Amino acid sequence: MKFTKMHGCGNDYVYVDGGKELVPQEKKSKLSQKVSDRHFGIGSDGLIFINPVDDPSIDFEMEMYNADGSRSEMCGNGIRCVAKYVYDHRLTDKKKLTIVSAGKKKYIDLTVGADNLVESVKVDMGAPILSAPEIPVTESSKELPASAGNIVALSGIPSDACVDVPITADGRDWKMTCVSMGNPHAVVFLPDDMDLATFDIEKIGPQFENHKFFPNRVNTEFVKIDDKNNVHMRVWERGTGETLACGTGCCATTVACILNGHTAETVNVHVLGGIVTCSWDGDATSPVIMEGPATTVFEGSIDI
Repeated sequence: MKFTKMHGCGNDYVYVDGGKELVPQEKKSKLSQKVSDRHFGIGSDGLIFINPVDDPSIDFEMEMYNADGSRSEMCGNGIRCVAKYVYDHRLTDKKKLTIVSAGKKKYIDLTVGADNLVESVKVDMGAPILSAPEIPVTESSKELPASAGNIVALSGIPSDACVDVPITADGRDWKMTCVSMGNPHAVVFLPDDMDLATFDIEKIGPQFENHKFFPNRVNTEFVKIDDKNNVHMRVWERGTGETLACGTGCCATTVACILNGHTAETVNVHVLGGIVTCSWDGDATSPVIMEGPATTVFEGSIDI
């Protein structure tokens, strides 16, 4: 199987042209585990197939698997790399693309350099999902209180939004804001007495991921606010563990920052692998716009 290793701010995946490499559906989960292994495989946060689509309104499909073989609905860094892949490999000459993942369309603008290769990618990630049952977060009102009431006066925020609500993990009470960007996220702003660089994400991350509040598990972002336009974030991704970046996590972090009144509408999210810039105007029906790099590492082939 021919593949291309790519990353967005260090969030790396193995990319496969699904139109040429015909892998049986029942083998894809195990294959993702094999190629993702950083000692015995290629090494990645997962496996992404780029599939042709028989629909004139869609250019390509992104079919994504986590490192543990589970399916994922969306990956912001992944979809930027898919866009770069299809243009750089001359599968299209379009600089405006529509790519679907798990049935959801994303709209993409490419910035192409003098070498006719993609330099950066801007993605319309769609409106954030804030209603708890749709994220999903447990609907048990006895366990999960309603929003703490500190939501900034924004348009169209649902009454069941989970903003700054309590959750207990590792015997400690935390506050989280929950957002779906096609996949579920819990954003946690670390208290003043915790340092993000030394934060024990390997211990705390899995407790959030598998918490009873999240029936589909959850990606968790741990955040420190720098100023009105900059935050630092580390992310624990369900099915993978800590990654160097998470595009949807950067989007969810931006939304959470704005909902809680911490930042302006445009936020540079500093992750371990670089910077992803996201913007949202605070209207619940408005899209989150994400922009960042996509990088090709190497190409090769592997026996499957």
